[in-house]
Amino acid sequence: MIRPRRLIERWGLDPKSLPGEHEERHASWLELFFDLVFVLALAAVQNRLTDAVPDVDEILRTAGLFVIVWWAWVGQAFYDTRFDPDDLGHRLVVLVGMIGAGIMAVGAKDAPKTLLLPIGYLVVRGTLLVLYLRVRSTGATARRLTTVYFVGFSAGLLFWLASLAVPAHNRPMLWLIGLVIEVLTPWLGRRWLVQHPVHPSHLPERIGQFTIILLGVSLTDLIGAVPPRPSPAVVVVAIAGFLIPASVWWVYTTFVTMGLTSSRLSAGLGYATVHGAIGSALLLLGWCLGQAVREVGAGREDLPQMLRLLLSVSLASWMLGGLALQRIALGTIPPLRLGIGAVAIGLVGAAALVPPPLALIPLLALLMICYAVVVSRLIVRFGKERIET
Repeated sequence: MIRPRRLIERWGLDPKSLPGEHEERHASWLELFFDLVFVLALAAVQNRLTDAVPDVDEILRTAGLFVIVWWAWVGQAFYDTRFDPDDLGHRLVVLVGMIGAGIMAVGAKDAPKTLLLPIGYLVVRGTLLVLYLRVRSTGATARRLTTVYFVGFSAGLLFWLASLAVPAHNRPMLWLIGLVIEVLTPWLGRRWLVQHPVHPSHLPERIGQFTIILLGVSLTDLIGAVPPRPSPAVVVVAIAGFLIPASVWWVYTTFVTMGLTSSRLSAGLGYATVHGAIGSALLLLGWCLGQAVREVGAGREDLPQMLRLLLSVSLASWMLGGLALQRIALGTIPPLRLGIGAVAIGLVGAAALVPPPLALIPLLALLMICYAVVVSRLIVRFGKERIET
C-alpha cells in the first residue's frame, strides 16, 4: 500500500523547481506541442459549418463547441503560466491530457450524438486537476488557489460525467450547466487567485499564440475553398479575403508586442474572457471568407444575406474585442480610439448591404487595411506614452 506522504514525495513538487514570478519566460516546447492537438479540435469545430449557409441553431451549436474547446485549452494555459515545472510527472500528465484533446477533436463533428466529446473533456479537465494536486503543497497561496479550482471544476465535471448516461438530445444542457459552473469558478474565487498572480508576459504570449492558431485555421478554410483551376473572379476574392485576416494579425500583434497589459493582468480573467469572444469571431470569419470564395467559384453573382450578415458580425465582434482589450490595458478607452472603432464598426455593418462578392470582399479588405494602419499607429503611441510616464 502506497502511503500519502511517499506519494507526495515521489510525484509532488519542490517549490524551488517552480518558475519565479518575475523570471522571464516563454512558451515551452511541450506547450507548443499541446497547441497542435487543439488545432485539430478547432478545425473539427469549424467543419461543422457546411458549405450551405447554416441556420441560427447550427451557428449557436458551433459557437458552444468552440467555447468548450477554448475553455479546455485556456485552463491548461493558466496552470502553465503559474507553475509549469516541466518535469517527468508534468510531461506524462500533459500527454494524457493531449490524448483527451484528440478525443475531443474526433468527437466534435458528431457531438452530441457520440460520447467522444464529453469523454475527451473529462480526460483534459481531469489531468488538469491532477496537475493542481501536485502543486498543492508548494505554498499557502497555492493551497488556496487549488482549493478554488478543485471545488468549482469538480462540481462542473459532475454534470459532464452525468451526460454520459442520458440521451443525446439532453447532453448539451448538462454540458452547458457544467461549463457555466467552471467559467464562474475563477471569477467567484478571484480574491484568492490574485494572491498567486499569473505571469505578466507568459500568459499574453500563450493566449496570443492561440489567437494566431485561430487565424491559421481561418486561412486554411479560405485557401481550401480555392479550386484547382480558379477563375479570375475567385483569385480576386481570395486575395482580398486574405488581406482581411492579415489586417487582424497586424493590429493584434502590434498590441501584444507593445506589452500594454503586462501591469494590469491581475488574475488574467478579463483578458482571457475577451480573447474567447475574439477567437469565436475569428473562427466565424474564416468560414465566411471561405464560403464567399465557394459562392464565387459556383458562379453566383450575389452572396446570401445571412452570409453577409455573419461576415459583418464576425468583424464587428473582433473590433469590439479590440476595444475591450484596450480598456483592460489602459484602464480606459481613449476617445480617439473609441471614435475610430465606432466608425469602423458602422462601415462594416453598412458593407453587409453590398451583395456582389467582387465588390464586398475588396471593400472590406480596403477598410480593414486602413483600420490596421490607423489603429496600430495609435497602439504604438499609447505604448510610448506609457513608457515615458
